[in-house]
Amino acid sequence: MNIVDHDAPEPVAATAMRSEQFRYFDFVMAAFVTILLLSNVIGAGKRAVIDLPFIGAWPFGAGILFFPVSYVIGDVLTEVYGYARARRCIWAGFGAMLFMVFMSTVVVALPPDAGWTGQAAYESVFGQVPRIVLASICAFWVGEFANSFVLARMKIWTKGRMLWTRTIGSTVVGQAFDSLIFYPLAFYGAPDWPVEAMLMVMVSQFALKVSWEVLLTPLTYVAVGWLKRREGVDVYDEGTDFSPFRTRV
Repeated sequence: MNIVDHDAPEPVAATAMRSEQFRYFDFVMAAFVTILLLSNVIGAGKRAVIDLPFIGAWPFGAGILFFPVSYVIGDVLTEVYGYARARRCIWAGFGAMLFMVFMSTVVVALPPDAGWTGQAAYESVFGQVPRIVLASICAFWVGEFANSFVLARMKIWTKGRMLWTRTIGSTVVGQAFDSLIFYPLAFYGAPDWPVEAMLMVMVSQFALKVSWEVLLTPLTYVAVGWLKRREGVDVYDEGTDFSPFRTRV
């Protein structure tokens, strides 16, 4: 007797899902944008240090603790919903980052009330250095699109098997672009960022981000499996237009 798994997702081509409405897509996109914004506001500009056995003090960017989660969610978006919908989320995150920069610039520049003493601290936390902002936005845009493209192509090559190979493989490519663009563009030549420190942070950023992806692989499997069963489809990007600038799903 054949047993039919009614919860098993149906493999479909992404081009056949253009008008499809998904139940959980909006929630995943909201989580992606939220983590992206908070990690950039709170952790992007701080250089922290950890004392490693046999190595000693090792500097790293504080944003490493949470920013890689956006890549994990980006993997989930592409794996479950396809490249086109991941592209929408990347552009949504890009727009949100631009608005964050605009809002923080305006709010910090507003003259403070004479009785308010928090302006210096506010500027320290929310004051945007244009160079860092530009570097962050450029690195995010290139890294996320590279990550999504590699994962979508690898899913076709592997015929949907071995999810870990494409989540980790796409992260290696995406995070390499992210780190190579952000740190030199943001800090090369800065007085408190000597080249040696910048390179150490850049390498540690890349290594730690990829390590985070590896450690979070079991959770990625759970999230991908749960969403595919609930949505009832398994999207493959066959015939997809991978241009980052295409507006249609």
